[in-house]
Amino acid sequence: MPQTAGFILLLCIATAVAIVSRRLRIPFTIALVLTGLALGTADVVMLPHLTKELLFSLFLPGLLFEASYHLHYRELRASAWTIGILAVPGVVVAVLITAYLLTGTSGMLPGVVPVPWKAALVFGAVIAATDPVAVVALFRQVAAPRQLEVLVESESLLNDGTSIVLLSLVLAYLGGTDTTAWSLSVDFGRIVLGGAAAGLVTGWTATRVIRRVDDVAIEITITTIAAYGSFAVAEHLHVSGVIATVVAGILCGNHGRVHAMSPATQQAVHGFWEWTAFVLNSAVFLLLGAAAPLAVLIREWALIVVAALAVLAARAAVVFGTGALLARTREGIPPRWSAVMTWGGLRGALSMVLALGLPEDLAQRAQIVTVTAGVVILSLVGQGLTMRPLLRRLRMSADAPAVAASVAPAD
Repeated sequence: MPQTAGFILLLCIATAVAIVSRRLRIPFTIALVLTGLALGTADVVMLPHLTKELLFSLFLPGLLFEASYHLHYRELRASAWTIGILAVPGVVVAVLITAYLLTGTSGMLPGVVPVPWKAALVFGAVIAATDPVAVVALFRQVAAPRQLEVLVESESLLNDGTSIVLLSLVLAYLGGTDTTAWSLSVDFGRIVLGGAAAGLVTGWTATRVIRRVDDVAIEITITTIAAYGSFAVAEHLHVSGVIATVVAGILCGNHGRVHAMSPATQQAVHGFWEWTAFVLNSAVFLLLGAAAPLAVLIREWALIVVAALAVLAARAAVVFGTGALLARTREGIPPRWSAVMTWGGLRGALSMVLALGLPEDLAQRAQIVTVTAGVVILSLVGQGLTMRPLLRRLRMSADAPAVAASVAPAD
């Protein structure tokens, strides 16, 4: 009964926040975080704790599947190199830059305990994944270029998996495991490719079953099994559940949706996953705000600001570096897009949960958790609330057709 009451309470709060945020024209997810922060500080209601088990078993598979289900092959092919560079080597570079900057600058702050290299490296891996929910919602409101939306969302779906794998490898390395650069690279490839294979098998199987039935309820259930089953199977095999679910979602959303579903089923599946994403996003962002220790964040504000600047600088280096690398190709990123992608690289619940899931005996664990929480809140609120003025200043809505055409693939 307490679990049921907690779920109903989350839905009631999320619905009220959705109505108010729409009237005030505040991004829904940011309003949820602020509400959760206020509720957690006031301690007026008991909300469930946001744990790694809860995120991985309930929230993450559903959110990943819903987002990847709506991505199209053609849009992904149009920016395949950009997405791949940003989501894999780009994440590695961002982790290293973040760690280097944080270690170098934290020691210059008066009254702040310097962050050693090992702790900074763990923080860099924890904070590497981006969360595009609030940004993508704004893109749709102001009619920003569709391909820019695809870039931001696709990169985030893949860098979630990359950051989780990197964090596990970093912890293994710092824990004294006998590893070399080659063995780490092999493990990384095995986990990523294994996850992709698990997603392909699950997605293909789900598509074949859907093709043989013509019942909306059963077909929706099969997509749900594909979403959570791909994640569970991959994790059981010790490969990337995130990559598996993304691949399964892309396969079901393209091949399965087009070749195995009737128009009525397509509409029903779309409506089901749209509602599911609303509920899951509402709960995860509300719990994220409630989990942030406000009093500790205020005390450590100087270190949090320095860490946020390090994360932003690393993001800018990777995005603009990728743009320069691909400048002479058909996937060249306009400078305005690079600016939006840099500022729109918000951090979210995954980073917070990864920090909370760090080993209890890890050196500087408390400091890493505090800084991660502060950067996530600062990112979501600060960057999230200023995204709309930035888009207007860069005239993204007005210039969308011209800019989008410059990177659209040739037929």
